[in-house]
Amino acid sequence: MEKAVLVNQTSVMFFRLRGLSVNPKVQMAVFFMFLIFYVLTLIGNILIVITIIFDRRLHTPMYFFLSNLSFIDVCHSTVTVPKMLRDTLSEEKLIPFDACVVQMFFLHLFACTEIFLLTVMAYDRYVAICKPLQYMTIMNWKVCMLLAGALWIGGTIHSISLTSLTIKLPYCGPDEIDNFFCDVPQVIELACTDTHIIEILIVSNSGLISVVCFVVLVVSYAVILMSLRQQISEGKRKALSTCAAHLTVVTLFLGHCIFIYSRPSTSLPEDKIVSVFFTAVTPLLNPIIYTLRNEDMKNALNKLIRRKEIKEK
Repeated sequence: MEKAVLVNQTSVMFFRLRGLSVNPKVQMAVFFMFLIFYVLTLIGNILIVITIIFDRRLHTPMYFFLSNLSFIDVCHSTVTVPKMLRDTLSEEKLIPFDACVVQMFFLHLFACTEIFLLTVMAYDRYVAICKPLQYMTIMNWKVCMLLAGALWIGGTIHSISLTSLTIKLPYCGPDEIDNFFCDVPQVIELACTDTHIIEILIVSNSGLISVVCFVVLVVSYAVILMSLRQQISEGKRKALSTCAAHLTVVTLFLGHCIFIYSRPSTSLPEDKIVSVFFTAVTPLLNPIIYTLRNEDMKNALNKLIRRKEIKEK
């Protein structure tokens, strides 16, 4: 009864983010490292989007989905990194409850949409490599637009469901989040009620999505590798390189999701390290992997740069 009265009388208006470190020297090092990562993430991913838009040779399903991936990575990184950079230079790392909810919503929107997009990209590569003669029939532009719309709708539904579960809980006492951004597992730990059922729903939602998509992706690439194992042409080597790059991104990104959301909401020391890769490192890897390892992208980017230099002269 006393707990119920306390819940009704008080509520948390702000959360305190613990951040990555309390050591001033470490905080400055973290600030400059994340700032460099964030700037490179913006430049790299925006360049990919612009290059794909202006080069007609890249107007194919593969690069259409790649431009979506770059756009999502810019948004995903922007949800958490700017706030973290500002907090690194502040003594009190406060975030209003409403802002925390907004951050959680967009974090899960972009993360879940990216998971679905990576799965669609794996399917696109499967069709291109295993059924090349039927590729443009199966992956026509109508199908691509429907898939793009579906993955955004799926990400929105997922994010609304998780966020609504979180904001319905009462928060009346502890206000410190052991991370540098708001995420559902850390926030519900602070609720003034039993969250066992909510934790099960989160695991069955986010955890299941992550695991199922990861299994689908691994199976897809296993099928692709089996179809390529006896073919050593230059085109097949290029396809293997693309798949290997894609699988690297998938493993890093989905590895975080499985680690965080496939277990009960208990904080572990490794959570922050995994979260760093999730929010800052993985969005930077996409432009590096898909540009430096992709001849078509490099040629298109060089062409775009030369065009700009000619206009300036």
